[in-house]
Amino acid sequence: MGLGESDTRAKLIDPAIHSRGWTEDLIKREETAGAIDIDPSGGKPRRRAKGRVDYTLRIKINPESQPVAVAIIEAKAEHLPPGHGLEQAKAYAACKRLSVPFAFSSNGHLFVEYDRYSGFTSSPRPLADFPTPAELRSRYEQSVGFSLSDPAAQPLLARYTGGEATRRYYQDAAIRAVLEKIARCGKTGQPKRALLSLATGSGKTFIAVNLLKRIADAGQLRRALFVCDRDELRSQGAGAFLNLFGSDSASVSSGNPQKNARILIATYQTLDVDTEEATANFLQVNYPENYFSHIVIDECHRSAWGKWSQVLTRNPDAVQVGLTATPRQLVISEKTKEALADAKITADNIRHFGEPVYVYDMSQGIEDGYLAACEVHRFDLFHDNKQANERESGVKREDLIGKRLIDATTGEEISETEARDLYGAPDIEDKLLMPDRVAAMTQDLFNQLLATGGPEQKTIIFCRRDRHADDVAVAMNNLYAKWCSDNGRRRLNPYAFKCTASVGGSDYIADLRGTSRSHFVATTVDLLTTGVDVPVVRNIVFFKYVRSPIAFYQMVGRGTRLDPPTGKLMFRVYDYTDATRLFGEEFLTKATPPKKPREGPGPEPPEPPERTIWVEGFVVHITDAGKYIVTQVDGKAMPVTVEEYKERLAAKLVEEAPTLETFRQNWVTPPFRRELLGKLPEGGRSALLVQQLEEMTDYDLYDVLGELGYGLNPRTSRERAEAFRYKNASWLSGLPSPTQETLFALTEQFAQGGTDSLESPHIFELSAVRSAGGLAALRLLGSASDVLRETKERLFLA
Repeated sequence: MGLGESDTRAKLIDPAIHSRGWTEDLIKREETAGAIDIDPSGGKPRRRAKGRVDYTLRIKINPESQPVAVAIIEAKAEHLPPGHGLEQAKAYAACKRLSVPFAFSSNGHLFVEYDRYSGFTSSPRPLADFPTPAELRSRYEQSVGFSLSDPAAQPLLARYTGGEATRRYYQDAAIRAVLEKIARCGKTGQPKRALLSLATGSGKTFIAVNLLKRIADAGQLRRALFVCDRDELRSQGAGAFLNLFGSDSASVSSGNPQKNARILIATYQTLDVDTEEATANFLQVNYPENYFSHIVIDECHRSAWGKWSQVLTRNPDAVQVGLTATPRQLVISEKTKEALADAKITADNIRHFGEPVYVYDMSQGIEDGYLAACEVHRFDLFHDNKQANERESGVKREDLIGKRLIDATTGEEISETEARDLYGAPDIEDKLLMPDRVAAMTQDLFNQLLATGGPEQKTIIFCRRDRHADDVAVAMNNLYAKWCSDNGRRRLNPYAFKCTASVGGSDYIADLRGTSRSHFVATTVDLLTTGVDVPVVRNIVFFKYVRSPIAFYQMVGRGTRLDPPTGKLMFRVYDYTDATRLFGEEFLTKATPPKKPREGPGPEPPEPPERTIWVEGFVVHITDAGKYIVTQVDGKAMPVTVEEYKERLAAKLVEEAPTLETFRQNWVTPPFRRELLGKLPEGGRSALLVQQLEEMTDYDLYDVLGELGYGLNPRTSRERAEAFRYKNASWLSGLPSPTQETLFALTEQFAQGGTDSLESPHIFELSAVRSAGGLAALRLLGSASDVLRETKERLFLA
C-alpha cells in the first residue's frame, strides 16, 4: 500500500522541501491539546493522548525576527492522489483556522496548492517545483497588500516575549490576523480597526496583552487602553499586563486616572460609559481626544453601543481592536434621519470594525481540547393533562380554574378573572409564579445530578427573576437536606444560594469558584452571564426562557473552561426551556433609537401595575427530549442527535475507505488505522461516542464502524475471538504447539480489550502470553510481525 501519512512526510516530503530551502526553523509543528472524549453512559471524560498536528511553513526576514506563518502543508499516504481530501471547502477552512493564505497537499511525489485569496487550486506538480521561502514571501506580500520590510509590518516581526512555548496556535493566528489588517490599513489609509471573535475561555486577555506587547516592542505604541466589563475582569487583565509590561501598566480607578502609565486597564463603569444614562464624565475629563494610540475593547458585544462608543469616537486615530465571543450585528428598526445618523456614528461591531479578521468558536475549541466538551440534555414540560408542551401552550386563563391563586406580594386570594387571557412561556415565573413547576424542575435536576456524580457539583441555574432565583435556591436546599438526612451525610452549607445583583451576588463568586466544601449551586438571573471566570462549573441549567443568542452564548460560556486541578474536561447543559435551539443562531439585535420628548400635554398617568400571581395546583410532568453532543456543523457549534452523528460518521468513513475490504486492510495496519480514525468527524472521538451511545462497549471499534459503514454483522470482541478459533482451526492445528498457544493467548487479550489490547506494546510482557511461548514462539515461523499481521487479518475476517 506504500507509505502512510507520517512516513510520507518524514521520508519523502521533508527531504524534498528541505532541498527547496525550508529549513527546520521555518517549519512549525502546531500541536493541539488533544480533544476530549465523552462517555455518555456516565463514565468520566478522557483526553486523547495526542492532539492534531498542523505543519505550518513560516518565513523570516532576518535571524532575530519572529517567523511569520504563510502556509499549511498536509501529507497524504503515498498511494493516494496528492490532493486527496483537500477539497476547496476543507482547504479554505484550514487556511482560516491557521490564518495563512496557502494550503499545500502532497503524497511525497506530487503536490497540489490552494490559494485562499484567489480561490484557485493548482494542478499536481512535482515536489521538485515546490515554492521556495523567497517565492512564498513574495506571494504572501502580494496577497496581504504590504511588504514585510514596510514600517507598518514591524509588529509582525517582533518576537513573543519569553518565546512561543505558552501561546496556542489560534492565539498566534489571531494576533497575526490583527497585525496584518493594521498594516494593510496603514498602507491604504483606512481606519485601523479589527474585530476578533473568540469563544469564552480561549484566552482573549492573553491575545490582547501579547498583541500590545509586540506593537510596543516594534516602537509603535504611545498609550493604550484596555476596556473590560466589571472589576473582576479588570483584576485579571491587570495581572496579565503586569507580567509583560511591569510598572508601565496600571488599573484605572474612579479616584486615579493613572496618567503616568502607558497601558491603562479600565472598566466601562469606571469610565462612566456603562449605560445610556451615564455621562462619560470621567472619560472626557481625564483623557483628551486622541489621547490613546491603541484601544482594545473586551466584550465589545455589550449593549447596543450608546455611551461606551465614545471611547472609540473620541480616539478616531487610534488602532481599535474589538474582542468578543459574540459579535453583535444591529438591525436599525427605523430609517429616520436621527436613527441613520446614530447608525453612522455608533455603528455596530461589524460596520465599525469590519468582519472578524479571525474566528475561533466553541466547537473548534472543543475539538482542539482547549475547551471543555459539552453534552446537552433537553427536557419538555407539560402541565396537567395537556398534549402540548409548555413552550407551545403557555398558561391560559381557563387553565387556572380550580387552582389556588393569590397575590404574590400581599397574599390576598384572588380569582382567575384577574389573570391574563394567556401567559406565554417567558411570562412564567415572572408575572405567574408556579411553585409546582419549581418543585418538579428542581427535583428532576437533583435526580440528574445524583445520576452523574452526586449533588455536590458546581452548578449555575439561570432563572427568570430574582423571586424565581430565591424559590429555586430554597427548593434545591430542601432537596439536598433531605438527601443528606436519608443517606447519613453531613450537609455542606451553604449548598444553593442566590447570586444576583440585588443581594450583592458578586461577593459570592469567589466562594463558587474557590471552595470545594460549600456554595455548590448558584441561582442567578443575569449576574453570572459575563465577566465571570469560574472554571469549576460543571453544569449550566436553563430554567428561564432565553431569546437572545448573545445572552445564550454568554451563559453557556460559563461552563466551557477546563479546570485541571479538579479534572474537569467536560460540562453538561440541562435545558428545560429549549434555550439550546440558539446554538448556531446569528447575533442580531435591533438598535434602540433615542426616545423623543413627548409633545403636547403632559404624559398620561401610568396604568396600575399588573399583579404578580402565585398559583398552586398544577401537575407538572417532565419528559426527556434527548441527549446531544455539541460538535462542529458547517463551521458552527451545534447539538447533534445520535442518528445525525452516525450518518455523518458513516458518510466520511465510506469516503475514506470505500469498501469493507479496504477498511479491513487499513484496520490491521496501525499507522493506516490511526490515519483513518483521524479523518473521521472529530477524529476518533466520533467512533467512541457512537460506541458508547449504542451501548456497544463489548464490541471493538472495528465492528462498530463495520456495521455503521458497511452493514457488517457485528460481533462482540469475545465472539470474534471465538470465531477466529473455530474458523481457522485447520490453519491453527498446522502450527507448532507454542505458536498456537501464543496466538490463543493473544486473541484472548483481544477478547478482553479489543484492538487496543491486542496491539499494546506490553502485550508480550503479560504472564499468560509469556507462559504460552511469547515472542519466541511466533519466531518459529519466521518474522513475528508477519505472523501477527496474518493473525489479525484472519481475526477480522472471522
